[in-house]
Amino acid sequence: MSLIADVRSSRELLVNLTRREVKGKYKRTALGQLWSLANPLAQMLVYTLVFSVIIRITPEPGDPSGLNVFALWLMCALLPWTFFTSVVTGGMASLVGNENLIKKVYFPRSALVVSNAFAATYTWIIEMSVLALALLLFGGNPLPFVPLVVVAMAVLFVFSLGVALLLSIANAYFRDMQHLVSIVFQVWFYLTPILYPISEVEKISAEHGPLFGNVTLLDLFKLNPMEGFTEVFRNLLYDNRLPEWSTALECVVWAVGALIVGSWVFDRHQKRLAEVL
Repeated sequence: MSLIADVRSSRELLVNLTRREVKGKYKRTALGQLWSLANPLAQMLVYTLVFSVIIRITPEPGDPSGLNVFALWLMCALLPWTFFTSVVTGGMASLVGNENLIKKVYFPRSALVVSNAFAATYTWIIEMSVLALALLLFGGNPLPFVPLVVVAMAVLFVFSLGVALLLSIANAYFRDMQHLVSIVFQVWFYLTPILYPISEVEKISAEHGPLFGNVTLLDLFKLNPMEGFTEVFRNLLYDNRLPEWSTALECVVWAVGALIVGSWVFDRHQKRLAEVL
């Protein structure tokens, strides 16, 4: 795969670009990396107030962890979603934002997208570490599942990078893409069981029955790749149990498929980026 060859040949460049992304994001700020926790914490407080206190969404306690804290239940899915959107939106902007560099010097263009993903991963590791500590303080025991959480994070990284590579090319050709994706992400967020449990969808699906043939609303809902990732992270972190093997396999298939398609499209068009931009 050309992407792997590009990463291997530009390891030093990737390190420098990733450092630039990480340092530049919070340059000249008093709190530095602590700001990476501010956005998810603010979202957690708002969503907890609205959906747990006002609307009163009540997910089942963690099984078998026994955890019954809405904010922690929420963060186990919200942090992976935030990482996914950060990699994709940042990757989309990376080519357009480095237009002058692309036109002046030749280097593997994929390094810009990959370094953005690495920088987002650095922030995500900090956030997930804080979440794991909070789960421990409230009585959960995610430590035995940490190796599997790391594997799940790697799989989501691959999926996110594949989507980012694909959409970065689309955004280079059609600048409207960034605005369209912003709207799509807003809809996608609410179609993913982050703020509500999947059991709510199961109830509605059972009430309506098959939509056509044997296909139910739940079947269509599960076509969302982020639904599987959400379930995997909640099973490991909040429930403290292994996810269903079929769900885990589904996530791997989505990740590999996204990376293959994204890499293929990117490789076909990266040589013309200087002309397109």
